[in-house]
Amino acid sequence: MAGEQRRRRLRALLDLADVPAEALDRIDAAFVHESAAKEQQMLSNERLEFLGDAVLGLTVARWLYATYPDEKEGTLAKRKAAIVSDLAIAQTARRLGFGELVQLGVGERAHGGSERTSILADAFEAFVAVLYLEHGFPLAQRFVEHEHIAHVDHSRAAVSDPKTQLQELTQAHLQCTPVYRERGEGPPHLRVFTSTVTVNRETLGTGTGPSKKAAQQNAAAQALLILQERLHAT
Repeated sequence: MAGEQRRRRLRALLDLADVPAEALDRIDAAFVHESAAKEQQMLSNERLEFLGDAVLGLTVARWLYATYPDEKEGTLAKRKAAIVSDLAIAQTARRLGFGELVQLGVGERAHGGSERTSILADAFEAFVAVLYLEHGFPLAQRFVEHEHIAHVDHSRAAVSDPKTQLQELTQAHLQCTPVYRERGEGPPHLRVFTSTVTVNRETLGTGTGPSKKAAQQNAAAQALLILQERLHAT
């Protein structure tokens, strides 16, 4: 995106966040991916992403605690996981046009990095971090609530576990069922399981955990991201 056009898009984003336009250069740091940082000798948004993840998590936890006063911790945790998932955050980032703003290296951009779920999610978290650092928690919280949480599906189906979501997706779109294979390693008291999941004979996810169930859930989460990205691209 050309320089002046980019600045117009950034200004529009700042207006949306109710941030003064003079913060433009500081906000821009949120969109520097590691691949661009290496090529152009700049600082990447990785540290900002680390901080933004914490700000986002606290904002979501506070919102859930107030919005669902009768729900137990386990259900709240599932809701939080769905809201702060890379997939949900990336959907918000796409809606806000982050893909056009993120700065990528030549190779990363050529391979479609501007639409990659993890890159978009990281940029959104980094942006939230800059809002927090420059304008405090209340403003960052308000932006997250209005521009992210308000647009997330909060139905019961949306907070089901990854394994259930993967099975529903494959049955609906691919007319097949995921197949899991596990192996365990280590002594009985420190057992670690690794699970791989295949869909139509293609291995799409690998996960580890202290139990077969946990390993399967982690493998399913990885496969779910891949399939959802593919379906989004079609």
